[in-house]
Amino acid sequence: MNRPLSHRCAAELAGTALLVGIGTGAVVLSARSPGAFPALLALAWFVAVFLPIVLVVRVSGAHLNPAVTLALAASGRAARRDVPPYVASQVAGAFVGSAAVATFIGRAAHLGATVPRIPSLVLAMGAEAAFTALLVASVFALSDLGEGPRRWRLTLPAAAVAVSTWAIGPWTGSSLNPARSVAPAVLSGTYTDLWAYVLTVALSGLAVALVWRARPTERLRNGTRARIDASDAVSDGGRAGN
Repeated sequence: MNRPLSHRCAAELAGTALLVGIGTGAVVLSARSPGAFPALLALAWFVAVFLPIVLVVRVSGAHLNPAVTLALAASGRAARRDVPPYVASQVAGAFVGSAAVATFIGRAAHLGATVPRIPSLVLAMGAEAAFTALLVASVFALSDLGEGPRRWRLTLPAAAVAVSTWAIGPWTGSSLNPARSVAPAVLSGTYTDLWAYVLTVALSGLAVALVWRARPTERLRNGTRARIDASDAVSDGGRAGN
């Protein structure tokens, strides 16, 4: 990205705060209405991911997720030097968003903390790994292909999160994002299996990065074809994440 690092980090902080605020806020609200349809919660998470992507993608690339940032850097789609400040900004943003939920919506459902609701932790983490891989793959596809003429591809990561929320949300909380899990866990004092979420999600993203390396992309530049890295095709950093 051509923006100063401070601008990009501010965008990551604000975008992650919005993501966590909308997403976990919907979880807290749904806990007050036991009859709420799972599809509505999935829609809320779609909005929670898609809205900040649209708002900050051209500033920071809209990673919004430490696992996405690590995977983009490991695959050569983002600068490795940006990983520490990006991750710190995302975690800080998640705390801002979770604190806003606690202040303005309430503290039900442990502020939306991700806690396994099935007996087997291995099965829960397998589900988290599978859907994290789907999310990171959607980000890589977006990174390699670009936004598209009408930017419709920006919906890919949001769709992955929405499907995950619908499919495994009732059983694992559907994390796919270490910052999204850590902030409500700390602010609510709910640490049940938190380590497993953070580790599994990060490793799943890195696994995708190992098998889906950045590929050269062709782009028309001043009337001629020029081969460039996939990361440059989206302004050096990859675009969009949860």
